Amino acid sequence: MKKIFSTLCMALVAVAMMAQDPVITFEKTEHDFGKIHEENGRVSVVFNFKNEGMSPLVLSNVRASCGCTTPTWTKEPVEPGQTGSITVTYNPNGRPGRFQKTVTITSNATEATKRVYIKGEVIPKPAKPVNVYTVAVGELSMKSKTLNLGTIKKGETMNGELEYANLTQAEHSVDLATNSQDAFLVSQTTLATVKPNETGKFVFAIDTRNTKLYGPVEAYAYVIVDGKKELSEAYQLTIKAEIVEDFSQMSVEEKQAAPIIEVAGEIEAGKVAAGKNLKCVLPVKNAGENALEVRRAYSTDKALNVKQPKAIKSGKKGNVAIEINTKNLQPGTYSREVVIISNDYANPVKRVKVNFVIE
Repeated sequence: MKKIFSTLCMALVAVAMMAQDPVITFEKTEHDFGKIHEENGRVSVVFNFKNEGMSPLVLSNVRASCGCTTPTWTKEPVEPGQTGSITVTYNPNGRPGRFQKTVTITSNATEATKRVYIKGEVIPKPAKPVNVYTVAVGELSMKSKTLNLGTIKKGETMNGELEYANLTQAEHSVDLATNSQDAFLVSQTTLATVKPNETGKFVFAIDTRNTKLYGPVEAYAYVIVDGKKELSEAYQLTIKAEIVEDFSQMSVEEKQAAPIIEVAGEIEAGKVAAGKNLKCVLPVKNAGENALEVRRAYSTDKALNVKQPKAIKSGKKGNVAIEINTKNLQPGTYSREVVIISNDYANPVKRVKVNFVIE
């Protein structure tokens, strides 16, 4: 009985001692700044707290989770029943996007460690034209001289545009000329006068009806400044796209009678002496009912010259002719890729490895 009484007394003493400790309570522990603009600079919020204990409250340390967040706080002891504050400042400079930061408070309170939180989203400041239009094209400046329009279905037209800026102190006339060999690239840009610090756009369209090509294509246009037409790389714009066949309107009957391409995934072209050309063929079979049309057979490697076969009837074979020019290649073992695009709706693109050895 005495032991129980003693334990109870010790517990009561501990509770009484705890009751004498400071107790820190906050009005709020989280603040959402919402959307803030980077160019407006630092933002701050005040977290107020109260000492609801029976002895002075002392904050020994207030620490932020990163250097972009700076806390300042009441350094003097906060007497029972009195209030103090922690001001948290966030610097958004160079930090676009969402953020969430933690501030950890250490004190002599009964709960020795407390945390408050800030969050928000930084809207980036508008970039200066000189930092955006960094590619020189004559007297103009551009963001890029290359544009990839992505995938275009055969028979369709897709528009595109490239932005430019006049960062000089003089007025310039601007126009665009297309390469006559790239008939599928149509310029929609008209002669314009651009004042200093003004921007504009080169507008054009890829009309797939004006080419027999399938797969990746590149077309070129040339910037004309102040009437000066130069068909050189310095003034050249590159427009890329991939032209694919549109199978979306095929009926069930058409699909059942569709051609089926059968081709090996890898072939051995053989051996050849350095500096000589090596020829080989890649057999292609049509296992379907309707004629198989090889829309395009090509390699991205300039050493390979690829020729496609004519239409292949049902059950018949055709050959993709490959000639390998080893003039600029060193002796060794090589593996290159040939791509075959056909009217097989289930497998319109086939990739074949071509292996060869230069002795």
